[in-house]
Amino acid sequence: MFSKKGLGLISLPLLATAPLMAEDVSVELFTTNNVWMMVCTALVFLMHLGFACVETGFTQSKNTVNILFKNTFIVAIGLLTYTLCGFNIMYPGDFNFMDGVFGFAGPGVGVDINDAEAVAANLTSAYNTGYTWYTDFIFQAMFAATAATIVSGAVAERIKLGPFLIFSVLLVAIAYPITGSWKWGAGWLDQMETPFYDFAGSTLVHAVGGAAALVCAFILGPRLNKYTADGKIKPILGHNMPLASIGAFLLWLGWFGFNGGSVLSADPALTSLTLVTTNLAAAGGVISAGLLTWILFKKPDLGMALNGALAGLVGITAGADQMSPNEAVIIGLIAGVIVVFSVQFFDKIKIDDPVGAISVHLVCGIWGTLAVGIFGNLAGGAQLVSQLIGAVSIIVFTIVFTFVTFGIIKAVLGVRVDEKEEIEGLDEHEHGAEAYPSFSKTSGVL
Repeated sequence: MFSKKGLGLISLPLLATAPLMAEDVSVELFTTNNVWMMVCTALVFLMHLGFACVETGFTQSKNTVNILFKNTFIVAIGLLTYTLCGFNIMYPGDFNFMDGVFGFAGPGVGVDINDAEAVAANLTSAYNTGYTWYTDFIFQAMFAATAATIVSGAVAERIKLGPFLIFSVLLVAIAYPITGSWKWGAGWLDQMETPFYDFAGSTLVHAVGGAAALVCAFILGPRLNKYTADGKIKPILGHNMPLASIGAFLLWLGWFGFNGGSVLSADPALTSLTLVTTNLAAAGGVISAGLLTWILFKKPDLGMALNGALAGLVGITAGADQMSPNEAVIIGLIAGVIVVFSVQFFDKIKIDDPVGAISVHLVCGIWGTLAVGIFGNLAGGAQLVSQLIGAVSIIVFTIVFTFVTFGIIKAVLGVRVDEKEEIEGLDEHEHGAEAYPSFSKTSGVL
């Protein structure tokens, strides 16, 4: 997913002259492309509601307000940090500090309101035949907060709010755009002899969030009473499976924009193929995860089926535009199997992940990235090696970054609530509020 951009501060200019158009693109085609990209932007925004619902449904009712607050703030953090510096780090135009590794085009994003020529060019197809400057920015910005949202689910029910938000700022403002620039900003991964390929972010978005989630969950430790003294796993059930189901379906719907928009135009053939492969992979993930839990546990598990859908979606994201429908089904089926065994594995090593975020986003993100070298138009040994190099380098960078930043935050501020707060709930202690107050006479409310 590449972006073409320039420099300046955000401002909404008024055009006094007729818009300029690229010679090979009609006004009608450009408008269609741009409108599709804006629709996809809205769909990706909707995914944040999906993340909030999934995390809330899979956790205990006493932490609901805390989780909803985190997910609300993460969207705002993502938008503002991406405006301040993220966009210009991810798409620096010039890697002016380390060639192919880090560049920064300066603070802010937009075009200079006083430069009439720049304004005219950047708000028409002279900037890009698929979208205007601002559509480009806002679509990319919607992706930025996703990585921190993934972390939120893995550390739910025991992390202090302030330290989590500080870490989210650092992750979204620095780590995510740096690794994103290595491919989408035409950095070193894109410059390899066989370029690393990640269409919409199986590694660049999902594995980044999943890797950060793994480190944070490890440093925090498991929730109280999650594991017994003799090492057995004690399930802590989610309080609202209807809400979790709504969240999963909202995420599935949002992936129409996440992958469909990554075509970066309304190209009929490529967009329709991408939507088909995306949805078939999700369906495959549901079937394999649902059936596998039915076989293993003798009863079908709704939570695993929902995560199976998300696993299939994450798995297809790296190569949604490169796969045939049949290959997409296979990728989704394998992702659904992987997520079931991955969730069990992390439980066995006592990495407590209330929503399965590490398994869905990190493990299935790696699978989806490697699948590009195994299936589809780019399949081959050289491509598989490039996919492995890209996934490993991005994940290692994110792990090191998270260990350092989250470790410093822990040393300075502490990152875990005390035992009393965790037992009684973060809603009461962090927010002084209840998600489900009792409207009875005994509560003092008529």
